[in-house]
Amino acid sequence: MSNPRSGASERPVEVLLVDDHRMFREHLSELIRRAGGMRVCGEAESAAEAMDRVRESKPDVAIVDLTLRGSNGLHLVELLREEAPEVKVLVLSMHDASLYGERAIRAGARGYLTKHQTSREVVETIHRILAGEICVSGGGQVGGGTEQTAAGGIAIDATLTARELEVFAMLGRGIGTREIAEALGIGDSTVETYRFRIKEKLGLRSAAQLYVCAGNWLRERVG
Repeated sequence: MSNPRSGASERPVEVLLVDDHRMFREHLSELIRRAGGMRVCGEAESAAEAMDRVRESKPDVAIVDLTLRGSNGLHLVELLREEAPEVKVLVLSMHDASLYGERAIRAGARGYLTKHQTSREVVETIHRILAGEICVSGGGQVGGGTEQTAAGGIAIDATLTARELEVFAMLGRGIGTREIAEALGIGDSTVETYRFRIKEKLGLRSAAQLYVCAGNWLRERVG
């Protein structure tokens, strides 16, 4: 697919990489270099660092992971929508699109891919979002899904914050507190705080109810 900007300018598409795994950033950087017509203008491991790079390099596209060092990718997407709406955001995540695709688009992303996609699909999606399209992989729906509910008919997706939803999804997979803390780069006590907040918001009275609710929600989302 041709670069939609090539007719207007010979300047390469500037791409910012935001992921807390250096090896994955190196892989993406090589992919973009080989694609032609694009170049990496900066890298970041956290939301704060990413916003600094955006102000410095003014990228055309930001490729953002959902799990960042000490921060949340969806929060970064929201910040970019507010402070740098000209930057097209592509979320590239380990999480299935049925879990976070619609939420990412609502936050301001123009595309959502999983890390299982091929290199060719990543490059094609970059060009498509630059051309004005919205792209979600894996059959994720934008604006067409149903809202799962908890006790008292509380809408889970609309009630929980991005980070709380991330913890909730991990609980639904049966992942323990310590493993969640390590995966998200936070302390065990912070995970317990999220667990408490989630129970309060969803009207759940025990840890057992929390795990059952999270498991049911996850199964409904991924089919």
